[in-house]
Amino acid sequence: MNVDVSLIDWSRAQFALTAMYHWLFVPLTLGLGVIMAVMESLYYKTGNEKWKRTAKFWMKLFGVNFAIGVATGIILEFEFGTNWSNYSWFVGDIFGAPLAIEGIIAFFMEATFIAVMFFGWKKVSKGFHLASTWLTVFGATISALWILIANAWMQNPVGMEFNPDTVRNEMNDFWALALSPIAINKFLHTVISSWLVGAAFVVGISSWFLLKKREKEFSIDSIKIAAIVGTIGIVLSVITGDSSAHQVAQKQPMKLAAMEGLYDGGNGVGLVAVGLLSCDKEPNDGKDPDIFNITFPKMLSFLANRDIDSYVPGINDIINGGYPTEKGVALSTQEKMDRGKLAIAALADFSKAKKAKDSTALYDAKQRLDENFKYFGYGYFKAPEDAVPNVSLVFYSFRIMVILAAYFLLLFIVVWIINHKKKFENMKWLQWVCLLSIPLAYITSQAGWIVAEVGRQPWAIQDILPVMAAVSDISVASVKTTFFIFLVLLTVLFVAELSIMIKQIKLGPEAEDTLHG
Repeated sequence: MNVDVSLIDWSRAQFALTAMYHWLFVPLTLGLGVIMAVMESLYYKTGNEKWKRTAKFWMKLFGVNFAIGVATGIILEFEFGTNWSNYSWFVGDIFGAPLAIEGIIAFFMEATFIAVMFFGWKKVSKGFHLASTWLTVFGATISALWILIANAWMQNPVGMEFNPDTVRNEMNDFWALALSPIAINKFLHTVISSWLVGAAFVVGISSWFLLKKREKEFSIDSIKIAAIVGTIGIVLSVITGDSSAHQVAQKQPMKLAAMEGLYDGGNGVGLVAVGLLSCDKEPNDGKDPDIFNITFPKMLSFLANRDIDSYVPGINDIINGGYPTEKGVALSTQEKMDRGKLAIAALADFSKAKKAKDSTALYDAKQRLDENFKYFGYGYFKAPEDAVPNVSLVFYSFRIMVILAAYFLLLFIVVWIINHKKKFENMKWLQWVCLLSIPLAYITSQAGWIVAEVGRQPWAIQDILPVMAAVSDISVASVKTTFFIFLVLLTVLFVAELSIMIKQIKLGPEAEDTLHG
């Protein structure tokens, strides 16, 4: 299969651009939603108007962010049909199901209750309004659930079978797809880690008010709630992140090897705390992959297999094969490529036999296809090295994510303690730290997605469909053109959100109170 490499690169770049812009809005929606709902719950419980006023201010910012997030999400979903039509044809029956459910159930839930949340303060009871707020947050979370189920299926395709008559993968077990351990863990980790972004945003903006000597009580109360939510979110993210890494080790060993910059595996492998990779390292070139590193002895083996002396394969091992697995000895990537080519050839023979109405040839082709379909995607590779992702990008992104998460855990704990002692309002340096840390929260979240998505390259669907076979047969010029159109459009949306938010922040909660009475 000959596909213009630049077409693949530009299509990937366009999707990455849209996805990263979209993810600027989603984590704030998920995190800020929980925080404002907690604040309104305190208003419902205590009857204290300050919590109503506080919740309504953050609700305003939530609404601006939510609207822009929906717009960018729609663009992202359309790209599956425009730039990745082969992917959509090959697995649309499966991949489309959770996205359809997301649109029908979650989106309508959000659309229904968000109106009550914003405009129903004086029109419905306190209890119904609180329920509407939580249901809006729940709707956004359920929306994320179905999208993440679809994404998890791309990482670990389950609940399906290939139909050679239609040349499509078809769902045969919806619940295997929906309740996949990888899907559930990805959902929990992604949503809970988004609380960090919401918490950092609230703490940072509240610190700005204190620096401006405005809204002292509002700011102190907001920081109190956000620091707690952020701390809980990071602690739970560590737990779900550990489970996620364990699942990656079982289902995507190449991704784990890239995360650790591990070329030569072994027993009792250490986990890299910090390190610097060699820039010119290639698989099987005999060069040392590390300029330096500091490791936790045997921790990668424990992380991967819950056994400190277990075997963890590196990039070279996965390419060369021959290492032990639960199902025997691992095949080399070249062997998988050979079997993948057999599967592709068998599919072609099946189609020919079907047209010729040759039942014997049809049966033989179907048998060969079934035996080798597990490696179907490898048949599109030109060399074993095609199976290796961008190691440096994955390695450094993983460490940025972990280091910044640890930073925010420490920051939230320190802020909560100092705030509890009523000293935070006088510590300008710490207020500046909190304000300037807002972008770091977004970097933390984006780095996590880089690990997840770049780490599984070159696969659109793990082991079944590489991106080179998933791309649409369109001109490179059209992809380039739409790339820059989307770049301008998404940048305008982002700047618009920032300007609206900054205006609302400068007006402060008093303006919010005036607007809603």
